[in-house]
Amino acid sequence: MEELISQSIAMPNDPRRKELDNLENEKARIDKKARSIVRGELYCGLGFWFVQTLGLMRLTFWELTWDVMEPICFFVTSLHFALAYAFFLRTSKEPSFEGYFQRRFKLKQNKLMKAHNFDLERYNHLCEVFYREKRDNVNVVVERLDHVRGAVFGSVHG
Repeated sequence: MEELISQSIAMPNDPRRKELDNLENEKARIDKKARSIVRGELYCGLGFWFVQTLGLMRLTFWELTWDVMEPICFFVTSLHFALAYAFFLRTSKEPSFEGYFQRRFKLKQNKLMKAHNFDLERYNHLCEVFYREKRDNVNVVVERLDHVRGAVFGSVHG
């Protein structure tokens, strides 16, 4: 019983604190790497759209006419919309640059964690042990804020 209690409560000078610090440092490196990979993907997407726009402009004003290019531009725009809608259906995230960034970041982060044998369960357990008090304090503050919001805005929205 004593062992169970000691595993769930953080003590001062707990040796698990050093393990948590190491895991946090490793996770920070993984997050930084994942963030840079996703930003690279976003810049490649920007480059693609730039080249596509230049190509469509070239075709519209020099090679062909607007009468020919109008339906082509319509279908290109429709394709972009369909891709955004498919992204939403698959991920249930808003099809925005931020939503795309978050989705790709999460995927790259998980892939890098597997590649580096990062023990996510152990990391979450140690965070639960060492940061429980801080999380509980945040929950109390959020509950108080909700109470104040209800008192101030309750009659307006109710």
